[in-house]
Amino acid sequence: MNKLIATALLALLVFNCKSPEARQPISTKSGSYIDASIALNKKRFAKEKAVIEKIMEADDDTYLASDTGFWYKYQTKTESDSLKTPGFGDLINFDYDVKSLNGNEIYSKADLKTQNYAMDKQELFTGLRHGLKLMKAGETVTFIFPSDRAYGYYGDENKIGPNTPLICEVTVNSITQNQNN
Repeated sequence: MNKLIATALLALLVFNCKSPEARQPISTKSGSYIDASIALNKKRFAKEKAVIEKIMEADDDTYLASDTGFWYKYQTKTESDSLKTPGFGDLINFDYDVKSLNGNEIYSKADLKTQNYAMDKQELFTGLRHGLKLMKAGETVTFIFPSDRAYGYYGDENKIGPNTPLICEVTVNSITQNQNN
């Protein structure tokens, strides 16, 4: 009898010590939501780009395309080689305004006041952050940002709605080099 109980306990112990088996998912997702989102974003960008191209064609000035997905033109350009574009951590003092593509002012320079921005160390919307990297002190540039380079899906939760392309005129007053660079 003792052998039977010992054998049963040993068998119970062996079967309880086996490694757990992975459970199979009850349902699988196909990724169709992501595919639909990609298609929607491509359509939105194509519409925005068509409107932006019409604006640039109507303007007599030549716009440049940035590597990061927006367009810009210089109002005032500094040709001096002694002035540098900002690097990581440099303090930039600048003024800017924000307009919709139809030219309606959303935020004036007075509304936004003069800004001090530590390059890549503070929050700033993507397009403006990359635009400031192209500028030198004393320059004024007009940027046209598609919505994905502006405030994107959420807007600024105030005056700028979701998926709104923007025009910004930016003037860099000064750039103070970071001493650690």
